[in-house]
Amino acid sequence: MSFEFIQKLPTPAEIREQYPVPEELAKLKEERDAMIRDVITGASDRFLVIIGPCSADNEDAVIDYVTRLSKVNERVKDRLILIPRIYTNKPRTTGEGYKGIVHQPDPEKKPDLLAGLIAMRHMHIRAIQESGLTAADEMLYPENWRYVSDILSYVAIGARSVEDQQHRLTVSGFDVPAGMKNPTSGDFSVMLNSVYAAQHPHSFIYRGWEVNTTGNPLAHTVLRGAVNKYGRSLPNYHYEDLNLLLEKYNERDLKNPACVIDANHNNSNKKFEQQIRIVKEVLHSRHLNVDIRHLVKGVMIESYIEEGCQKVGGGVYGKSITDPCLGWSDTERLIYDIAELC
Repeated sequence: MSFEFIQKLPTPAEIREQYPVPEELAKLKEERDAMIRDVITGASDRFLVIIGPCSADNEDAVIDYVTRLSKVNERVKDRLILIPRIYTNKPRTTGEGYKGIVHQPDPEKKPDLLAGLIAMRHMHIRAIQESGLTAADEMLYPENWRYVSDILSYVAIGARSVEDQQHRLTVSGFDVPAGMKNPTSGDFSVMLNSVYAAQHPHSFIYRGWEVNTTGNPLAHTVLRGAVNKYGRSLPNYHYEDLNLLLEKYNERDLKNPACVIDANHNNSNKKFEQQIRIVKEVLHSRHLNVDIRHLVKGVMIESYIEEGCQKVGGGVYGKSITDPCLGWSDTERLIYDIAELC
């Protein structure tokens, strides 16, 4: 066999016992979860801003960032709910490159999955303690959900994962919102089928158990742009795209129709500075059409302390080592603009 079994990893229960969530933070998460749930269901007209680094590669820099975000949150919390992106798993198009802190707690050293699981949990808990904000993460590995199910308030299912059966079934057991991105092909039907699957109950095998789930009514869509057969980016955040998604939602029996717009990736052609313009166009579309306003519940923005990106080992504090991000000054200004415009 070509598998080399390195070490048996602790179960989620064992990791959670070693690194528990303090009672006061668990209560804070319940409150945050309820606020975010109300946005998805339409009970609240606040706007979600899921914002932060492309990948959370350095704990100190990430905590610095979310602490800054919490200060901004105090000024906009009547209009917005800020959800920091603390993405500890990084999907790779070819499988090569930095895969996130779960794989490499130190991006310049070899993979260490045990240390990575601990680092992931430690960083998320520290972020809540120091900022008062519960975070979003991307579920690259469905079997890892139980390691963080008691600390996350939002989960993204990426474009390369959204067609995968195990991802869809696992989301059906979540009690927090899950954003199902359109696949890289851009096919809305694939994305909406994923939402449908996630919203319904299932029986399946999970971590060696036969499990039943009740369905997740908070599963929703995320538009992140697409790629055509020539490799060119095709944005899907425009007014016409939102109208089309609204039509597709109306054709299906789905709970809590909702959409979040990812302003980077193929929507911006990874030109990170375009996120500012894209977010403002999305907000304009919400003003033009009340149905679009009710559908579009938030935006995703890639942002860090320093703008742009660098190679692994570049040494610039708070600068992305994966996709390029907005810098802090532009980020702060954009959040205040969103609060005024939404």
